[in-house]
Amino acid sequence: MIIIGEKINGAIPVVKEAIKNKDEAFIRERAIKQAEAGADFIDVCASTAPEVEVETLKWLIDIVQDAVDVPICIDSPNPYFIKEVMPMVNKPGLINSVNLERIEGTDLDKCDVLFPLIEGTEWEVIALTCDSENGTPRDVETRVVISKKIIDKAATFGITPEKIHIDPLVMALSTDNNSLLNFVESMRQVKAIYPTVKFTSGLSNISFGMPKRKIINQNFMTLAIYEGMDSAIMDPLNKEIMGSIFATEALLGRDKHTRKYNTAVRKDRI
Repeated sequence: MIIIGEKINGAIPVVKEAIKNKDEAFIRERAIKQAEAGADFIDVCASTAPEVEVETLKWLIDIVQDAVDVPICIDSPNPYFIKEVMPMVNKPGLINSVNLERIEGTDLDKCDVLFPLIEGTEWEVIALTCDSENGTPRDVETRVVISKKIIDKAATFGITPEKIHIDPLVMALSTDNNSLLNFVESMRQVKAIYPTVKFTSGLSNISFGMPKRKIINQNFMTLAIYEGMDSAIMDPLNKEIMGSIFATEALLGRDKHTRKYNTAVRKDRI
């Protein structure tokens, strides 16, 4: 299971305050703790006003790279901002994200901007199943169609499916009782065509609007891993969720002699 640590994001009030105050020590500590907890990528998202987003991303990335050796996940809704900061990232990481929605005022989508930058590199990318015609679809069929279009477009740049993390944008259970089922079916159908493609999710989206959200998140994680989810954008410091991951992978025979589970216990990760 690939863990994308979500705790350096300007949408989080304490991080927003740290960005405002240029509190380098706070950002550094968040990066180190996520790395120690087992994050495979550290998501860096400024969530600031557009006029200062690039400057803020560069500041955050510089701190994270100095603090830890974990690859960066560059997170911005603006592909041109991602393009601008990519050269300062010292090793291939993850781009968050692309989709097929047209960029305002152009005939391009985010894939058109970012796939040429990934071509011939080890960079990976999160791809959202939304486009200009359908917005964010709830149904399985449209999600599968969009996934195929993105994967096929990536292939024209030599980007293979295993470098793509499809995010079918799981709906909140409070508004869609079949949210998990549709997520799983989308994943099954796409993986039947492209067996090596990865699937991911913003873990906490499923529980939005629900009481006791951690319970929903934890059980979603277990079921989704069982069905084939490969990665998640989540809090690696949440020991209950991390425990679910290590236990599920051990129970599924993916953890030889339960070594990863036992190591996680010894290191107090779960």
